[in-house]
Amino acid sequence: MTLVIDASVALSWCFEDERRSETDALGERIIMEGAHVPNLFHLELANIFLHAERRGRLSAADAAPKLDRIRMMPIVVDADTARNAWGDTQLLARAERLTLYDAAYLELALRLRADLATLDSDLAAAARRRGVVTLPG
Repeated sequence: MTLVIDASVALSWCFEDERRSETDALGERIIMEGAHVPNLFHLELANIFLHAERRGRLSAADAAPKLDRIRMMPIVVDADTARNAWGDTQLLARAERLTLYDAAYLELALRLRADLATLDSDLAAAARRRGVVTLPG
């Protein structure tokens, strides 16, 4: 089954206090099978790391290898995220009371008929209402 992952799952691989065995297993699955992300994924991760650096949670030197590990994973960046932003994604955000960023992950999962891996409870609930399987389960 095709898998869409959001930033919350990727971050769980990078910060020890956020690690979970379920998301580690998803990481192994992605290494074997690949995953998909909307084109905002890398910017979202970089922004979170920048904020963590500014708060003293990690250094730039600590962030680089973590981001490199994610960069090396077989993750396909969706080319149509921007095209759908003012249409289906915005409609989903309104209907499900999500940010447009979170709605982009849901829109992609719906379009690809994929499972959605997220630790975001609001996004997971919206996905389940739309018939999308969410992980970790």
